Amino acid sequence: MERELQPHIRLTQEQAANYAVLPGDPGRVKRIAKFLDGVEELAYNREFCSIRGKYKGVPVLAVSTGIGGPSTGIAVEELSKIGVKTMIRIGSCGALQDNMKVGDLIIAQGAVRDEGTSKTYIDPSYPAVTDNDVMFAILRCARELNYRHYCGIIRSHDSFYTDRENEIDDYWSKMGVLAADMETAALFVIGKLRKVRTGSILNVVTERTASLEQSINDYASGEQLAAMGEEREITLALETFAFLNSLESPSA
Repeated sequence: MERELQPHIRLTQEQAANYAVLPGDPGRVKRIAKFLDGVEELAYNREFCSIRGKYKGVPVLAVSTGIGGPSTGIAVEELSKIGVKTMIRIGSCGALQDNMKVGDLIIAQGAVRDEGTSKTYIDPSYPAVTDNDVMFAILRCARELNYRHYCGIIRSHDSFYTDRENEIDDYWSKMGVLAADMETAALFVIGKLRKVRTGSILNVVTERTASLEQSINDYASGEQLAAMGEEREITLALETFAFLNSLESPSA
């Protein structure tokens, strides 16, 4: 573990915790703080905003990763260096199946590596998959909380604005892919290579047939169902950490 200050997240080993929740949006870190006790603001550098607190007595970091794989990869690498062992992404996604509604949660089993960051690490045939213990813990907690959710493959990509977006979405929808985001593949691949347990919980903010621009604007303005989905994914990630900690603590 690294005692030196990490250059991007600006954290040291002394500020670490075993568990970290990784939102993309720095603004979401402040909303996560409302769920934690004894919150301490740690650092805010570029897209990396971080706090530390406790959930049901379990120390937890919340660190934003910004948009896309490159900044997510930096966060995963530097958090790993200071000793974080389990990371769960909570982010937004666009649904690729017609039955999914705004506010539904997607628990990623794996991700199509349709982005560049993970490919700089290892051959594209290497899979982007979650940690099984983390995924099963998330699923257990989601059922206990009675949250509407789906579990399956998602697609990670690098742009919203190519000239073939509809064609690309149609293709992956027909292949059974549930949703699209920009960060999960990098998280899963780098996590596996660095021996960090990872999971990804996504909140549907764009339905399959909806306008991308309108859905994002609705989400940014606090649209009710998307906001509910965000609260649920935060709660689900934190409950998962508490459950995993109960299994791993000496008294368990």
